[in-house]
Amino acid sequence: MASGSGRTKPTVALAMGDPAGISPELTARLLALEEVRAAAHLIVVGDRRVLDEGACIAKVALDVEPVAAEEPLPAAPARPLFVDLGHLDPASIARGKISPSGGRFAKENFLSALALAKTGAAHAVAFTPFNKGAMRLAQPDYDDEISFTAKAIGFAGEAREFNVLDGLWNARVTSHVPLSAVAGLLSAPLIVKGLELTHAAMSAAGFSPPRIGVAALNPHAGDNGNFGREEIDIIEPAVREAKARGIACDGPYPADTVFVRARAGQFDGVLTMFHDQGQIAMKLIGFEAGVTLLGGFPMPIATPAHGTAYDIAGRGLATVGASRNAVLLAARMGAEMAARSVQPVPRTSLADARRALDLEPVPKAA
Repeated sequence: MASGSGRTKPTVALAMGDPAGISPELTARLLALEEVRAAAHLIVVGDRRVLDEGACIAKVALDVEPVAAEEPLPAAPARPLFVDLGHLDPASIARGKISPSGGRFAKENFLSALALAKTGAAHAVAFTPFNKGAMRLAQPDYDDEISFTAKAIGFAGEAREFNVLDGLWNARVTSHVPLSAVAGLLSAPLIVKGLELTHAAMSAAGFSPPRIGVAALNPHAGDNGNFGREEIDIIEPAVREAKARGIACDGPYPADTVFVRARAGQFDGVLTMFHDQGQIAMKLIGFEAGVTLLGGFPMPIATPAHGTAYDIAGRGLATVGASRNAVLLAARMGAEMAARSVQPVPRTSLADARRALDLEPVPKAA
């Protein structure tokens, strides 16, 4: 089915995140946005009681089509579908507090959304914010969304986290590691792989070709070796190799100026060497609107770049901008995948999709 713009209208599986934070009200606000409803067929996974409470907090009216987990998902529904797993009574958790039950709620919703995408019932996945502490209480070996997703769908390839804001992308070579370990982890092949993944993800989002600026590691890009040799020995050779492979990239540029260049239009994206090198810049540019994309997986996965905001949960103060941007990015990338696909969307149920990933049924909560 084509959208009004002539593009294929994708299906996005939207998982409700941590129920003790702002995720319920953000999910409700998303479902009330005509722009979001027009961009994609939505399949929302959660508990209707949690969603209703979120709608009450957000002061929005819900218009969703309920569908049971065992019921085949209708093709091209006129309104968003809501699969009620019935697995959490919101009265059983304390707002603004991490809990194992809150983590299990978010985990099962996310697994369900991944199952829908893995089996072809959805083209993309989005989710409202998780709390990593709650996720670890629910699953002690939980590290981050990338490793969790890879294990859940049996993915052995390379995936990375990207931050997206106002058309500007940020990727990083190393991520959740101690700062003291970064220099020792850097290598030319790792940087080239980061550039390849960034090029592929941005191309899938419509850049042709994406122009990527590469950040230096050391102050003043090492100052010709006076402040470190990583630029000379590792980063510059990686940039040359990536260029030889047809990637439009340049650098390394000092980390305190590369984002200035990008904001001025010289680059569409920036590859940084470590987590906060890019995160600080992106969040200063626009904390309330940024998106985190998990790129490299068979399906795009997007979420707002901010967290669960326990401090304002339940007060109706949460702004929907980043969540809106996340779903719209997932829809845009999902539309590209749908347009390339020769296979029709299967008429499966959520229960069948979960069984395909060897996931157990979700226990109901009183």
